[in-house]
Amino acid sequence: MAQYNEYSWFHLCLHRFPRELRKRWSFVLQTPKPRPTDSSLETTKSRRSCGYAWKSLQLTGLTPGIAWHTQRPGLRSRWCQAPPGSSGASDRVLPVSFLPRPGRTPATSLGCFPAVAPGSPRLPRLKSKPSRWEPSRREGGGEMIAELVSSALGLALYLNTLSADFCYDDSRAIKTNQDLLPETPWTHIFYNDFWGTLLTHSGSHKSYRPLCTLSFRLNHAIGGLNPWSYHLVNVLLHAAVTGLFTNFSKILLGDGYWTFMAGLMFASHPIHTEAVAGIVGRADVGASFFFLLSLLCYMKHCSTRGSSARTWGWFLGTGMCAGCSMLWKEQGVTVLAVSAVYDVFVFHRLKMKQILPTIYKGKNLSLFLSISLLTFWGTSLLGARLYWMGNKPPSFSNSDNPAADSDSLLARTLTFFYLPTKNLWLLLCPDTLSFDWSMDAVPLLKTISDWRNLHTVAFYTGLLLLAYYGLKSPSIERECNGKFVTNGKQNANGHSCHSEVEYGNSEIKPSFASKVENGIRNNASQRTQLPSTENIVVLSLSLLIIPFVPATNLFFYVGFVIAERVLYIPSMGFCLLITVGARALYVKVQKRFLKSLIFYATAALIVFYGLKTAVRNGDWQNEEMLYRSGIKVNPAKAWGNLGNVLKSQSKISEAESAYRNALYYRSNMADMLYNLGLLLQENSRFAEALHYYKLAIGSRPTLASAYLNTGIILMNQGKTEEARRTFLKCSEIPDENLKDPHAHKSSVTSCLYNLGKLYHEQGHYEDALSVYKEAIQKMPRQFAPQSLYNMMGEAYMRLSMLPEAEHWYMESLRSKTDHIPAHLTYGKLLALTGRKSEAEKFFLKAIELDPTKGNCYMHYGQFLLEEARLIEAAEMAKKAAELDSTEFDVVFNAAHMLRQASLNEAAEKYYDLAARLRPNYPAALMNLGAILHLNGRLQKAEANYLRALQLKPDDIITQSNLRKLWNIMEKQGLKTSKT
Repeated sequence: MAQYNEYSWFHLCLHRFPRELRKRWSFVLQTPKPRPTDSSLETTKSRRSCGYAWKSLQLTGLTPGIAWHTQRPGLRSRWCQAPPGSSGASDRVLPVSFLPRPGRTPATSLGCFPAVAPGSPRLPRLKSKPSRWEPSRREGGGEMIAELVSSALGLALYLNTLSADFCYDDSRAIKTNQDLLPETPWTHIFYNDFWGTLLTHSGSHKSYRPLCTLSFRLNHAIGGLNPWSYHLVNVLLHAAVTGLFTNFSKILLGDGYWTFMAGLMFASHPIHTEAVAGIVGRADVGASFFFLLSLLCYMKHCSTRGSSARTWGWFLGTGMCAGCSMLWKEQGVTVLAVSAVYDVFVFHRLKMKQILPTIYKGKNLSLFLSISLLTFWGTSLLGARLYWMGNKPPSFSNSDNPAADSDSLLARTLTFFYLPTKNLWLLLCPDTLSFDWSMDAVPLLKTISDWRNLHTVAFYTGLLLLAYYGLKSPSIERECNGKFVTNGKQNANGHSCHSEVEYGNSEIKPSFASKVENGIRNNASQRTQLPSTENIVVLSLSLLIIPFVPATNLFFYVGFVIAERVLYIPSMGFCLLITVGARALYVKVQKRFLKSLIFYATAALIVFYGLKTAVRNGDWQNEEMLYRSGIKVNPAKAWGNLGNVLKSQSKISEAESAYRNALYYRSNMADMLYNLGLLLQENSRFAEALHYYKLAIGSRPTLASAYLNTGIILMNQGKTEEARRTFLKCSEIPDENLKDPHAHKSSVTSCLYNLGKLYHEQGHYEDALSVYKEAIQKMPRQFAPQSLYNMMGEAYMRLSMLPEAEHWYMESLRSKTDHIPAHLTYGKLLALTGRKSEAEKFFLKAIELDPTKGNCYMHYGQFLLEEARLIEAAEMAKKAAELDSTEFDVVFNAAHMLRQASLNEAAEKYYDLAARLRPNYPAALMNLGAILHLNGRLQKAEANYLRALQLKPDDIITQSNLRKLWNIMEKQGLKTSKT
């Protein structure tokens, strides 16, 4: 084997130190190499050079990790100290010479100094206290430049979301969530799901995220419903998570540009746009924040285990942060499994076949204890959460997750295996993103011949190969941390890599633990080693896979096909995997051109990601832009939601077209059928509206709002019996397994309210009261009760139960102080009980609240009519009819007041208008006939009387008026229908 003289060996080792130190020792490197022919001169000069260099090493203030004893011929024996980076060496130290023994090659387990043979005797402890080693910037000092730069990029990329509005799920989670309101007890947050539904309800989403909901409530308390503050919190959280992830990457990759690469890639990845730009994505970002805190605490626990009592404080921090992460979002609890992977495969560097022997032989009990505690805590958290949500899984509609609803086992299996492949492609190439991937956004894989199965095979093959690479046993010759290794020993960078022989012949020691020398722990500061490439690959895969497992439908079905915000935590593993892969290639290739190509290709990927993120953020500015961007991926859902936006903008024709486009792609969407029917109803296209309401009910028989609007149209058309049956059927629909039970209860309450009004108009006041009381019992918290309370007062007033009527009028005014109908009805009650001046004040207050509402003038006119102020009453009646010429009640009552004021010609005009508004309403036709009768238009009067009797044959007043009319016509010689 080749022989090395003492000088040349030290000359080589010096090049292994950081560049800063080489500059300090440049005088040594520039020493001319002695001539090998003169062995005496060579020995003398090389010893002198080594002495100078070693003195320079001591003057740099580097903290020694291991004491090193040297003996030189002719010199007094003395202690020297090993350089930093040698902590991975064996803890046995021999007195050796700088000059290797003849016939032997110097080993390199310490990076610069000769390895020590196993079995060598231990040396006594140093008497002098070694100086503290301060790591240089290159070796991971206290600087946080990478963290700050990455966080700044994450902050800068999302600044354009601060002007965005509430979008998509934000409305339900924030704008209509009762748990955010100050009048709702804050403790409700811990009993309701993310959307405000009671967690134990059968229709609950079971998404228990109280810490996220609490943050929304704080936002609401400070800024109300201003979306700016909500977006600001999201952006700041993302910047904080980016900084933590960069710090985590620095521990694995060291302080260098590869750490920058990992942090910048995470900061700029476009898959994060839904989680950061969409306010409800705060659940994922907040969970990631505590996820990383928990993982970093556990890494600290591992590094201090067995050497400090504070190690269990770090473990307690791990458990608490894991619990907080789970309370932000469910997948946060998976950090405990990732921590276990880190401890076993990264910190202890165990291979798969070494785990069972280690447990069987009882070695490394501290590792076994930590893993056991992680398992216990994770099981406890999951058990508590399952109990809290009622021990039942959530239920979802078939459109949310079509594969779960498929009857074909083959289709379910192939699709569920393919979906992780699609998610990985979104991480790798996030070119096509969407706010929603439900329905048919990802068509089912129904046959083996589907070409997408090739993607599935390629994905799982690559995954298995990566796992094998990371978990395989070390070979004779392999790469470790980017450096060439022989027989398991790293060749240069000062970090040891253990060989299979080492694991087999000695007790397994954690590679990140502090060393023990001569049976006594060395208190000198130790530099933590960087894990090998294989270790980082294993940890990256665990970060990529384990947090994604809850979304795979493996243990329970989820309510989505693909959700981009769910990939926020797994993207950490992806970014780490891409970075370590690029680094491995960079180290492996020899040509500088290829190294530059790899480096700049990785940098270009980050730039492209950043540009895509900035562009995608623009889609989240408002709902219209967001839904238009999703038409390509999910046209049915996108067109339907876009129709709602266009309708709110009063673009009626465009909204109708959008609804019809949605139904073209998916004709059985009950929500879209209902929305189209509602649009047609608001534009007085009642027949078409009824058609679509019936289709919506056929598609979803539990859609209470469709029954409600169907009954209202039927009641306005005079089909009272059919309307009554519709309202009754709606009131009997249970709220079990419904996605939004609050909205359902509101619709049921409205149905009962309208049924009570129907009974009220028919004079069945006791039936109306019974229905109103049922409505109050079923009324949800968010339902506005003032109209219901007012109608209760009306019914009691009709039954001459005036104290009860006054009570409910006051309740109506307490629930809404500016409720105009309550002012009018309470004014009528006050007038009836003789409190005329108070009554007039309430009428005038109602007019003041809304001067454009004809109903207010109509009620005030009736009051004036009763007070015999006929001229004023007539003016109020005319003004009421002019303002609300399409409101039947206003027009009809105005005509009645004008008739009582003996203004028959004006009364005829408005009776005729009322009859046209409700052509099938018997009372309108009868009154029109009566005013025509009084005005001498006898034949028209007869026609209206007859039409009224056709609709209501047993009406005594109409029959009496018709007989009187016939008598007059016979006296005048006019032909009647009976003749």
